[in-house]
Amino acid sequence: MKVAADHRSGNSFLDFLLSFVADCSKFQSGYVALIGKPNVGKSTLLNGIIGQKLSIVTAKPQTTRHRILGICSGPNYQMILYDTPGVITKQMHKLDELMMKSVRSATINSDCLLLIADICHPPEQVLGTLDEGAVNLIKSKPTLLVLNKKDKVKQSEIQKKQEWYEKNSGMDEVIPVSAKFGLGIEEVKQWLVSKLPLGPAYYPRDIVSEHQERFFVSEIFREKIFQLYREEIPYCSQVNVVRYVEREAPAKDFIEIEILVEKESQKAILLGKEGKALKTLATAARLDIEDFVDRKCYLEIKVKVKEDWRKNEELLEHFGYSGKIASASL
Repeated sequence: MKVAADHRSGNSFLDFLLSFVADCSKFQSGYVALIGKPNVGKSTLLNGIIGQKLSIVTAKPQTTRHRILGICSGPNYQMILYDTPGVITKQMHKLDELMMKSVRSATINSDCLLLIADICHPPEQVLGTLDEGAVNLIKSKPTLLVLNKKDKVKQSEIQKKQEWYEKNSGMDEVIPVSAKFGLGIEEVKQWLVSKLPLGPAYYPRDIVSEHQERFFVSEIFREKIFQLYREEIPYCSQVNVVRYVEREAPAKDFIEIEILVEKESQKAILLGKEGKALKTLATAARLDIEDFVDRKCYLEIKVKVKEDWRKNEELLEHFGYSGKIASASL
């Protein structure tokens, strides 16, 4: 979009404006929030719609903490998707409270919604875990109920559950999918495009997220913690990219990472005997980070104890849970 050149001629600038208005009359764009309980496959679905991995995925619930923004662009549309934390009714820490605020904010700011449920579970009222305000918001917007993980159940069961939800959920439409294997993804995309309002693209069409590389580096590292550690360690760990220095090849990029936990005992588990567990973690994370940034990387990792960081509102805002991504060390 060459605005500077258009200012030189009144006619050319007018032509530009007319062209822009014409594009807006044909182009569709808008925001989509993915809402659902923990571990129903929201992140996998977002990755499938965009066509590449942005949100981290593990078998453990509440993997997603931040509201991840992904961008899917086509010739005549652009959808901006919010992958949100899983909806929980019992909030144990300030972190849980801020994550639920993030879900509500995404719901408010969206043009349409994807409500995701696990088809493997018995049919239930999908709006039952949400408060009245959230339910009213959802009912006021175009909403698609996505029944995920259909690859795990028989076709006859899929049909029965789809019919139950079509009669009892109150949603505009119900589509069974397997986000893991890409089944039904195109049908979901077509539904979304049909509901997007007219308007220009909000972002350049060649990008898939507004987040910086260092955000995804921290997310990849956190994903490996979820995959390699058990019990409370994934949930009490915070990963911050303190410094990221890109270097000319063949030199490796330098990435300084700090991992915060709440207790010395958790730090000991994270490190492992003679630091072996941390070395395994670092290797697994480095390989995925190098694949993501398409460059060789050197990681410097420090593990620190910050007591009750999940209850500290000031710290949580510093770490980006108020909606902004922060990466500076304390």
